[in-house]
Amino acid sequence: MASGRSFMAKREEVQRKWLLVDAADKPLGRLATEVARVLMGKHKPTYTPHVDCGDFVVVVNAHKVVLTGRKAEQKRLYRHTGYPGHLRSVTAGYLREHRPERLVERVIWGMLPKTKLGRSMYRKLKVYGDGTHPHEAQQPETWNVILKGDAR
Repeated sequence: MASGRSFMAKREEVQRKWLLVDAADKPLGRLATEVARVLMGKHKPTYTPHVDCGDFVVVVNAHKVVLTGRKAEQKRLYRHTGYPGHLRSVTAGYLREHRPERLVERVIWGMLPKTKLGRSMYRKLKVYGDGTHPHEAQQPETWNVILKGDAR
């Protein structure tokens, strides 16, 4: 007979895996939602909202990510230097060419909670512009992201 108590994961009991995602030819937003889901741990049956139960994610080939529609020219990303009047903006296409890691990281960061827990989730994300990464020792499993609505 069930005791009627809900399962709550504890920080010490969380089992983490390393997952390798190839971002080549994947729409940026759809890829980011799936990666954010894994970082939060929502793909696990032991998901607990107040515990970081997510896995480590290594994203490679960030420079090959797809920006659908006219987002490459029209979407602008803003940052502030901290000085009065120093609001800087660049297009998503420019950022994909020059700093593709930063583009992918920023989109995924926008989908995580803005709390201490969200920052600990974000630290488990590793993004690289090309196909190489320094995490071979962790033996990451290749994760073939199947995106909803993707006809490929």
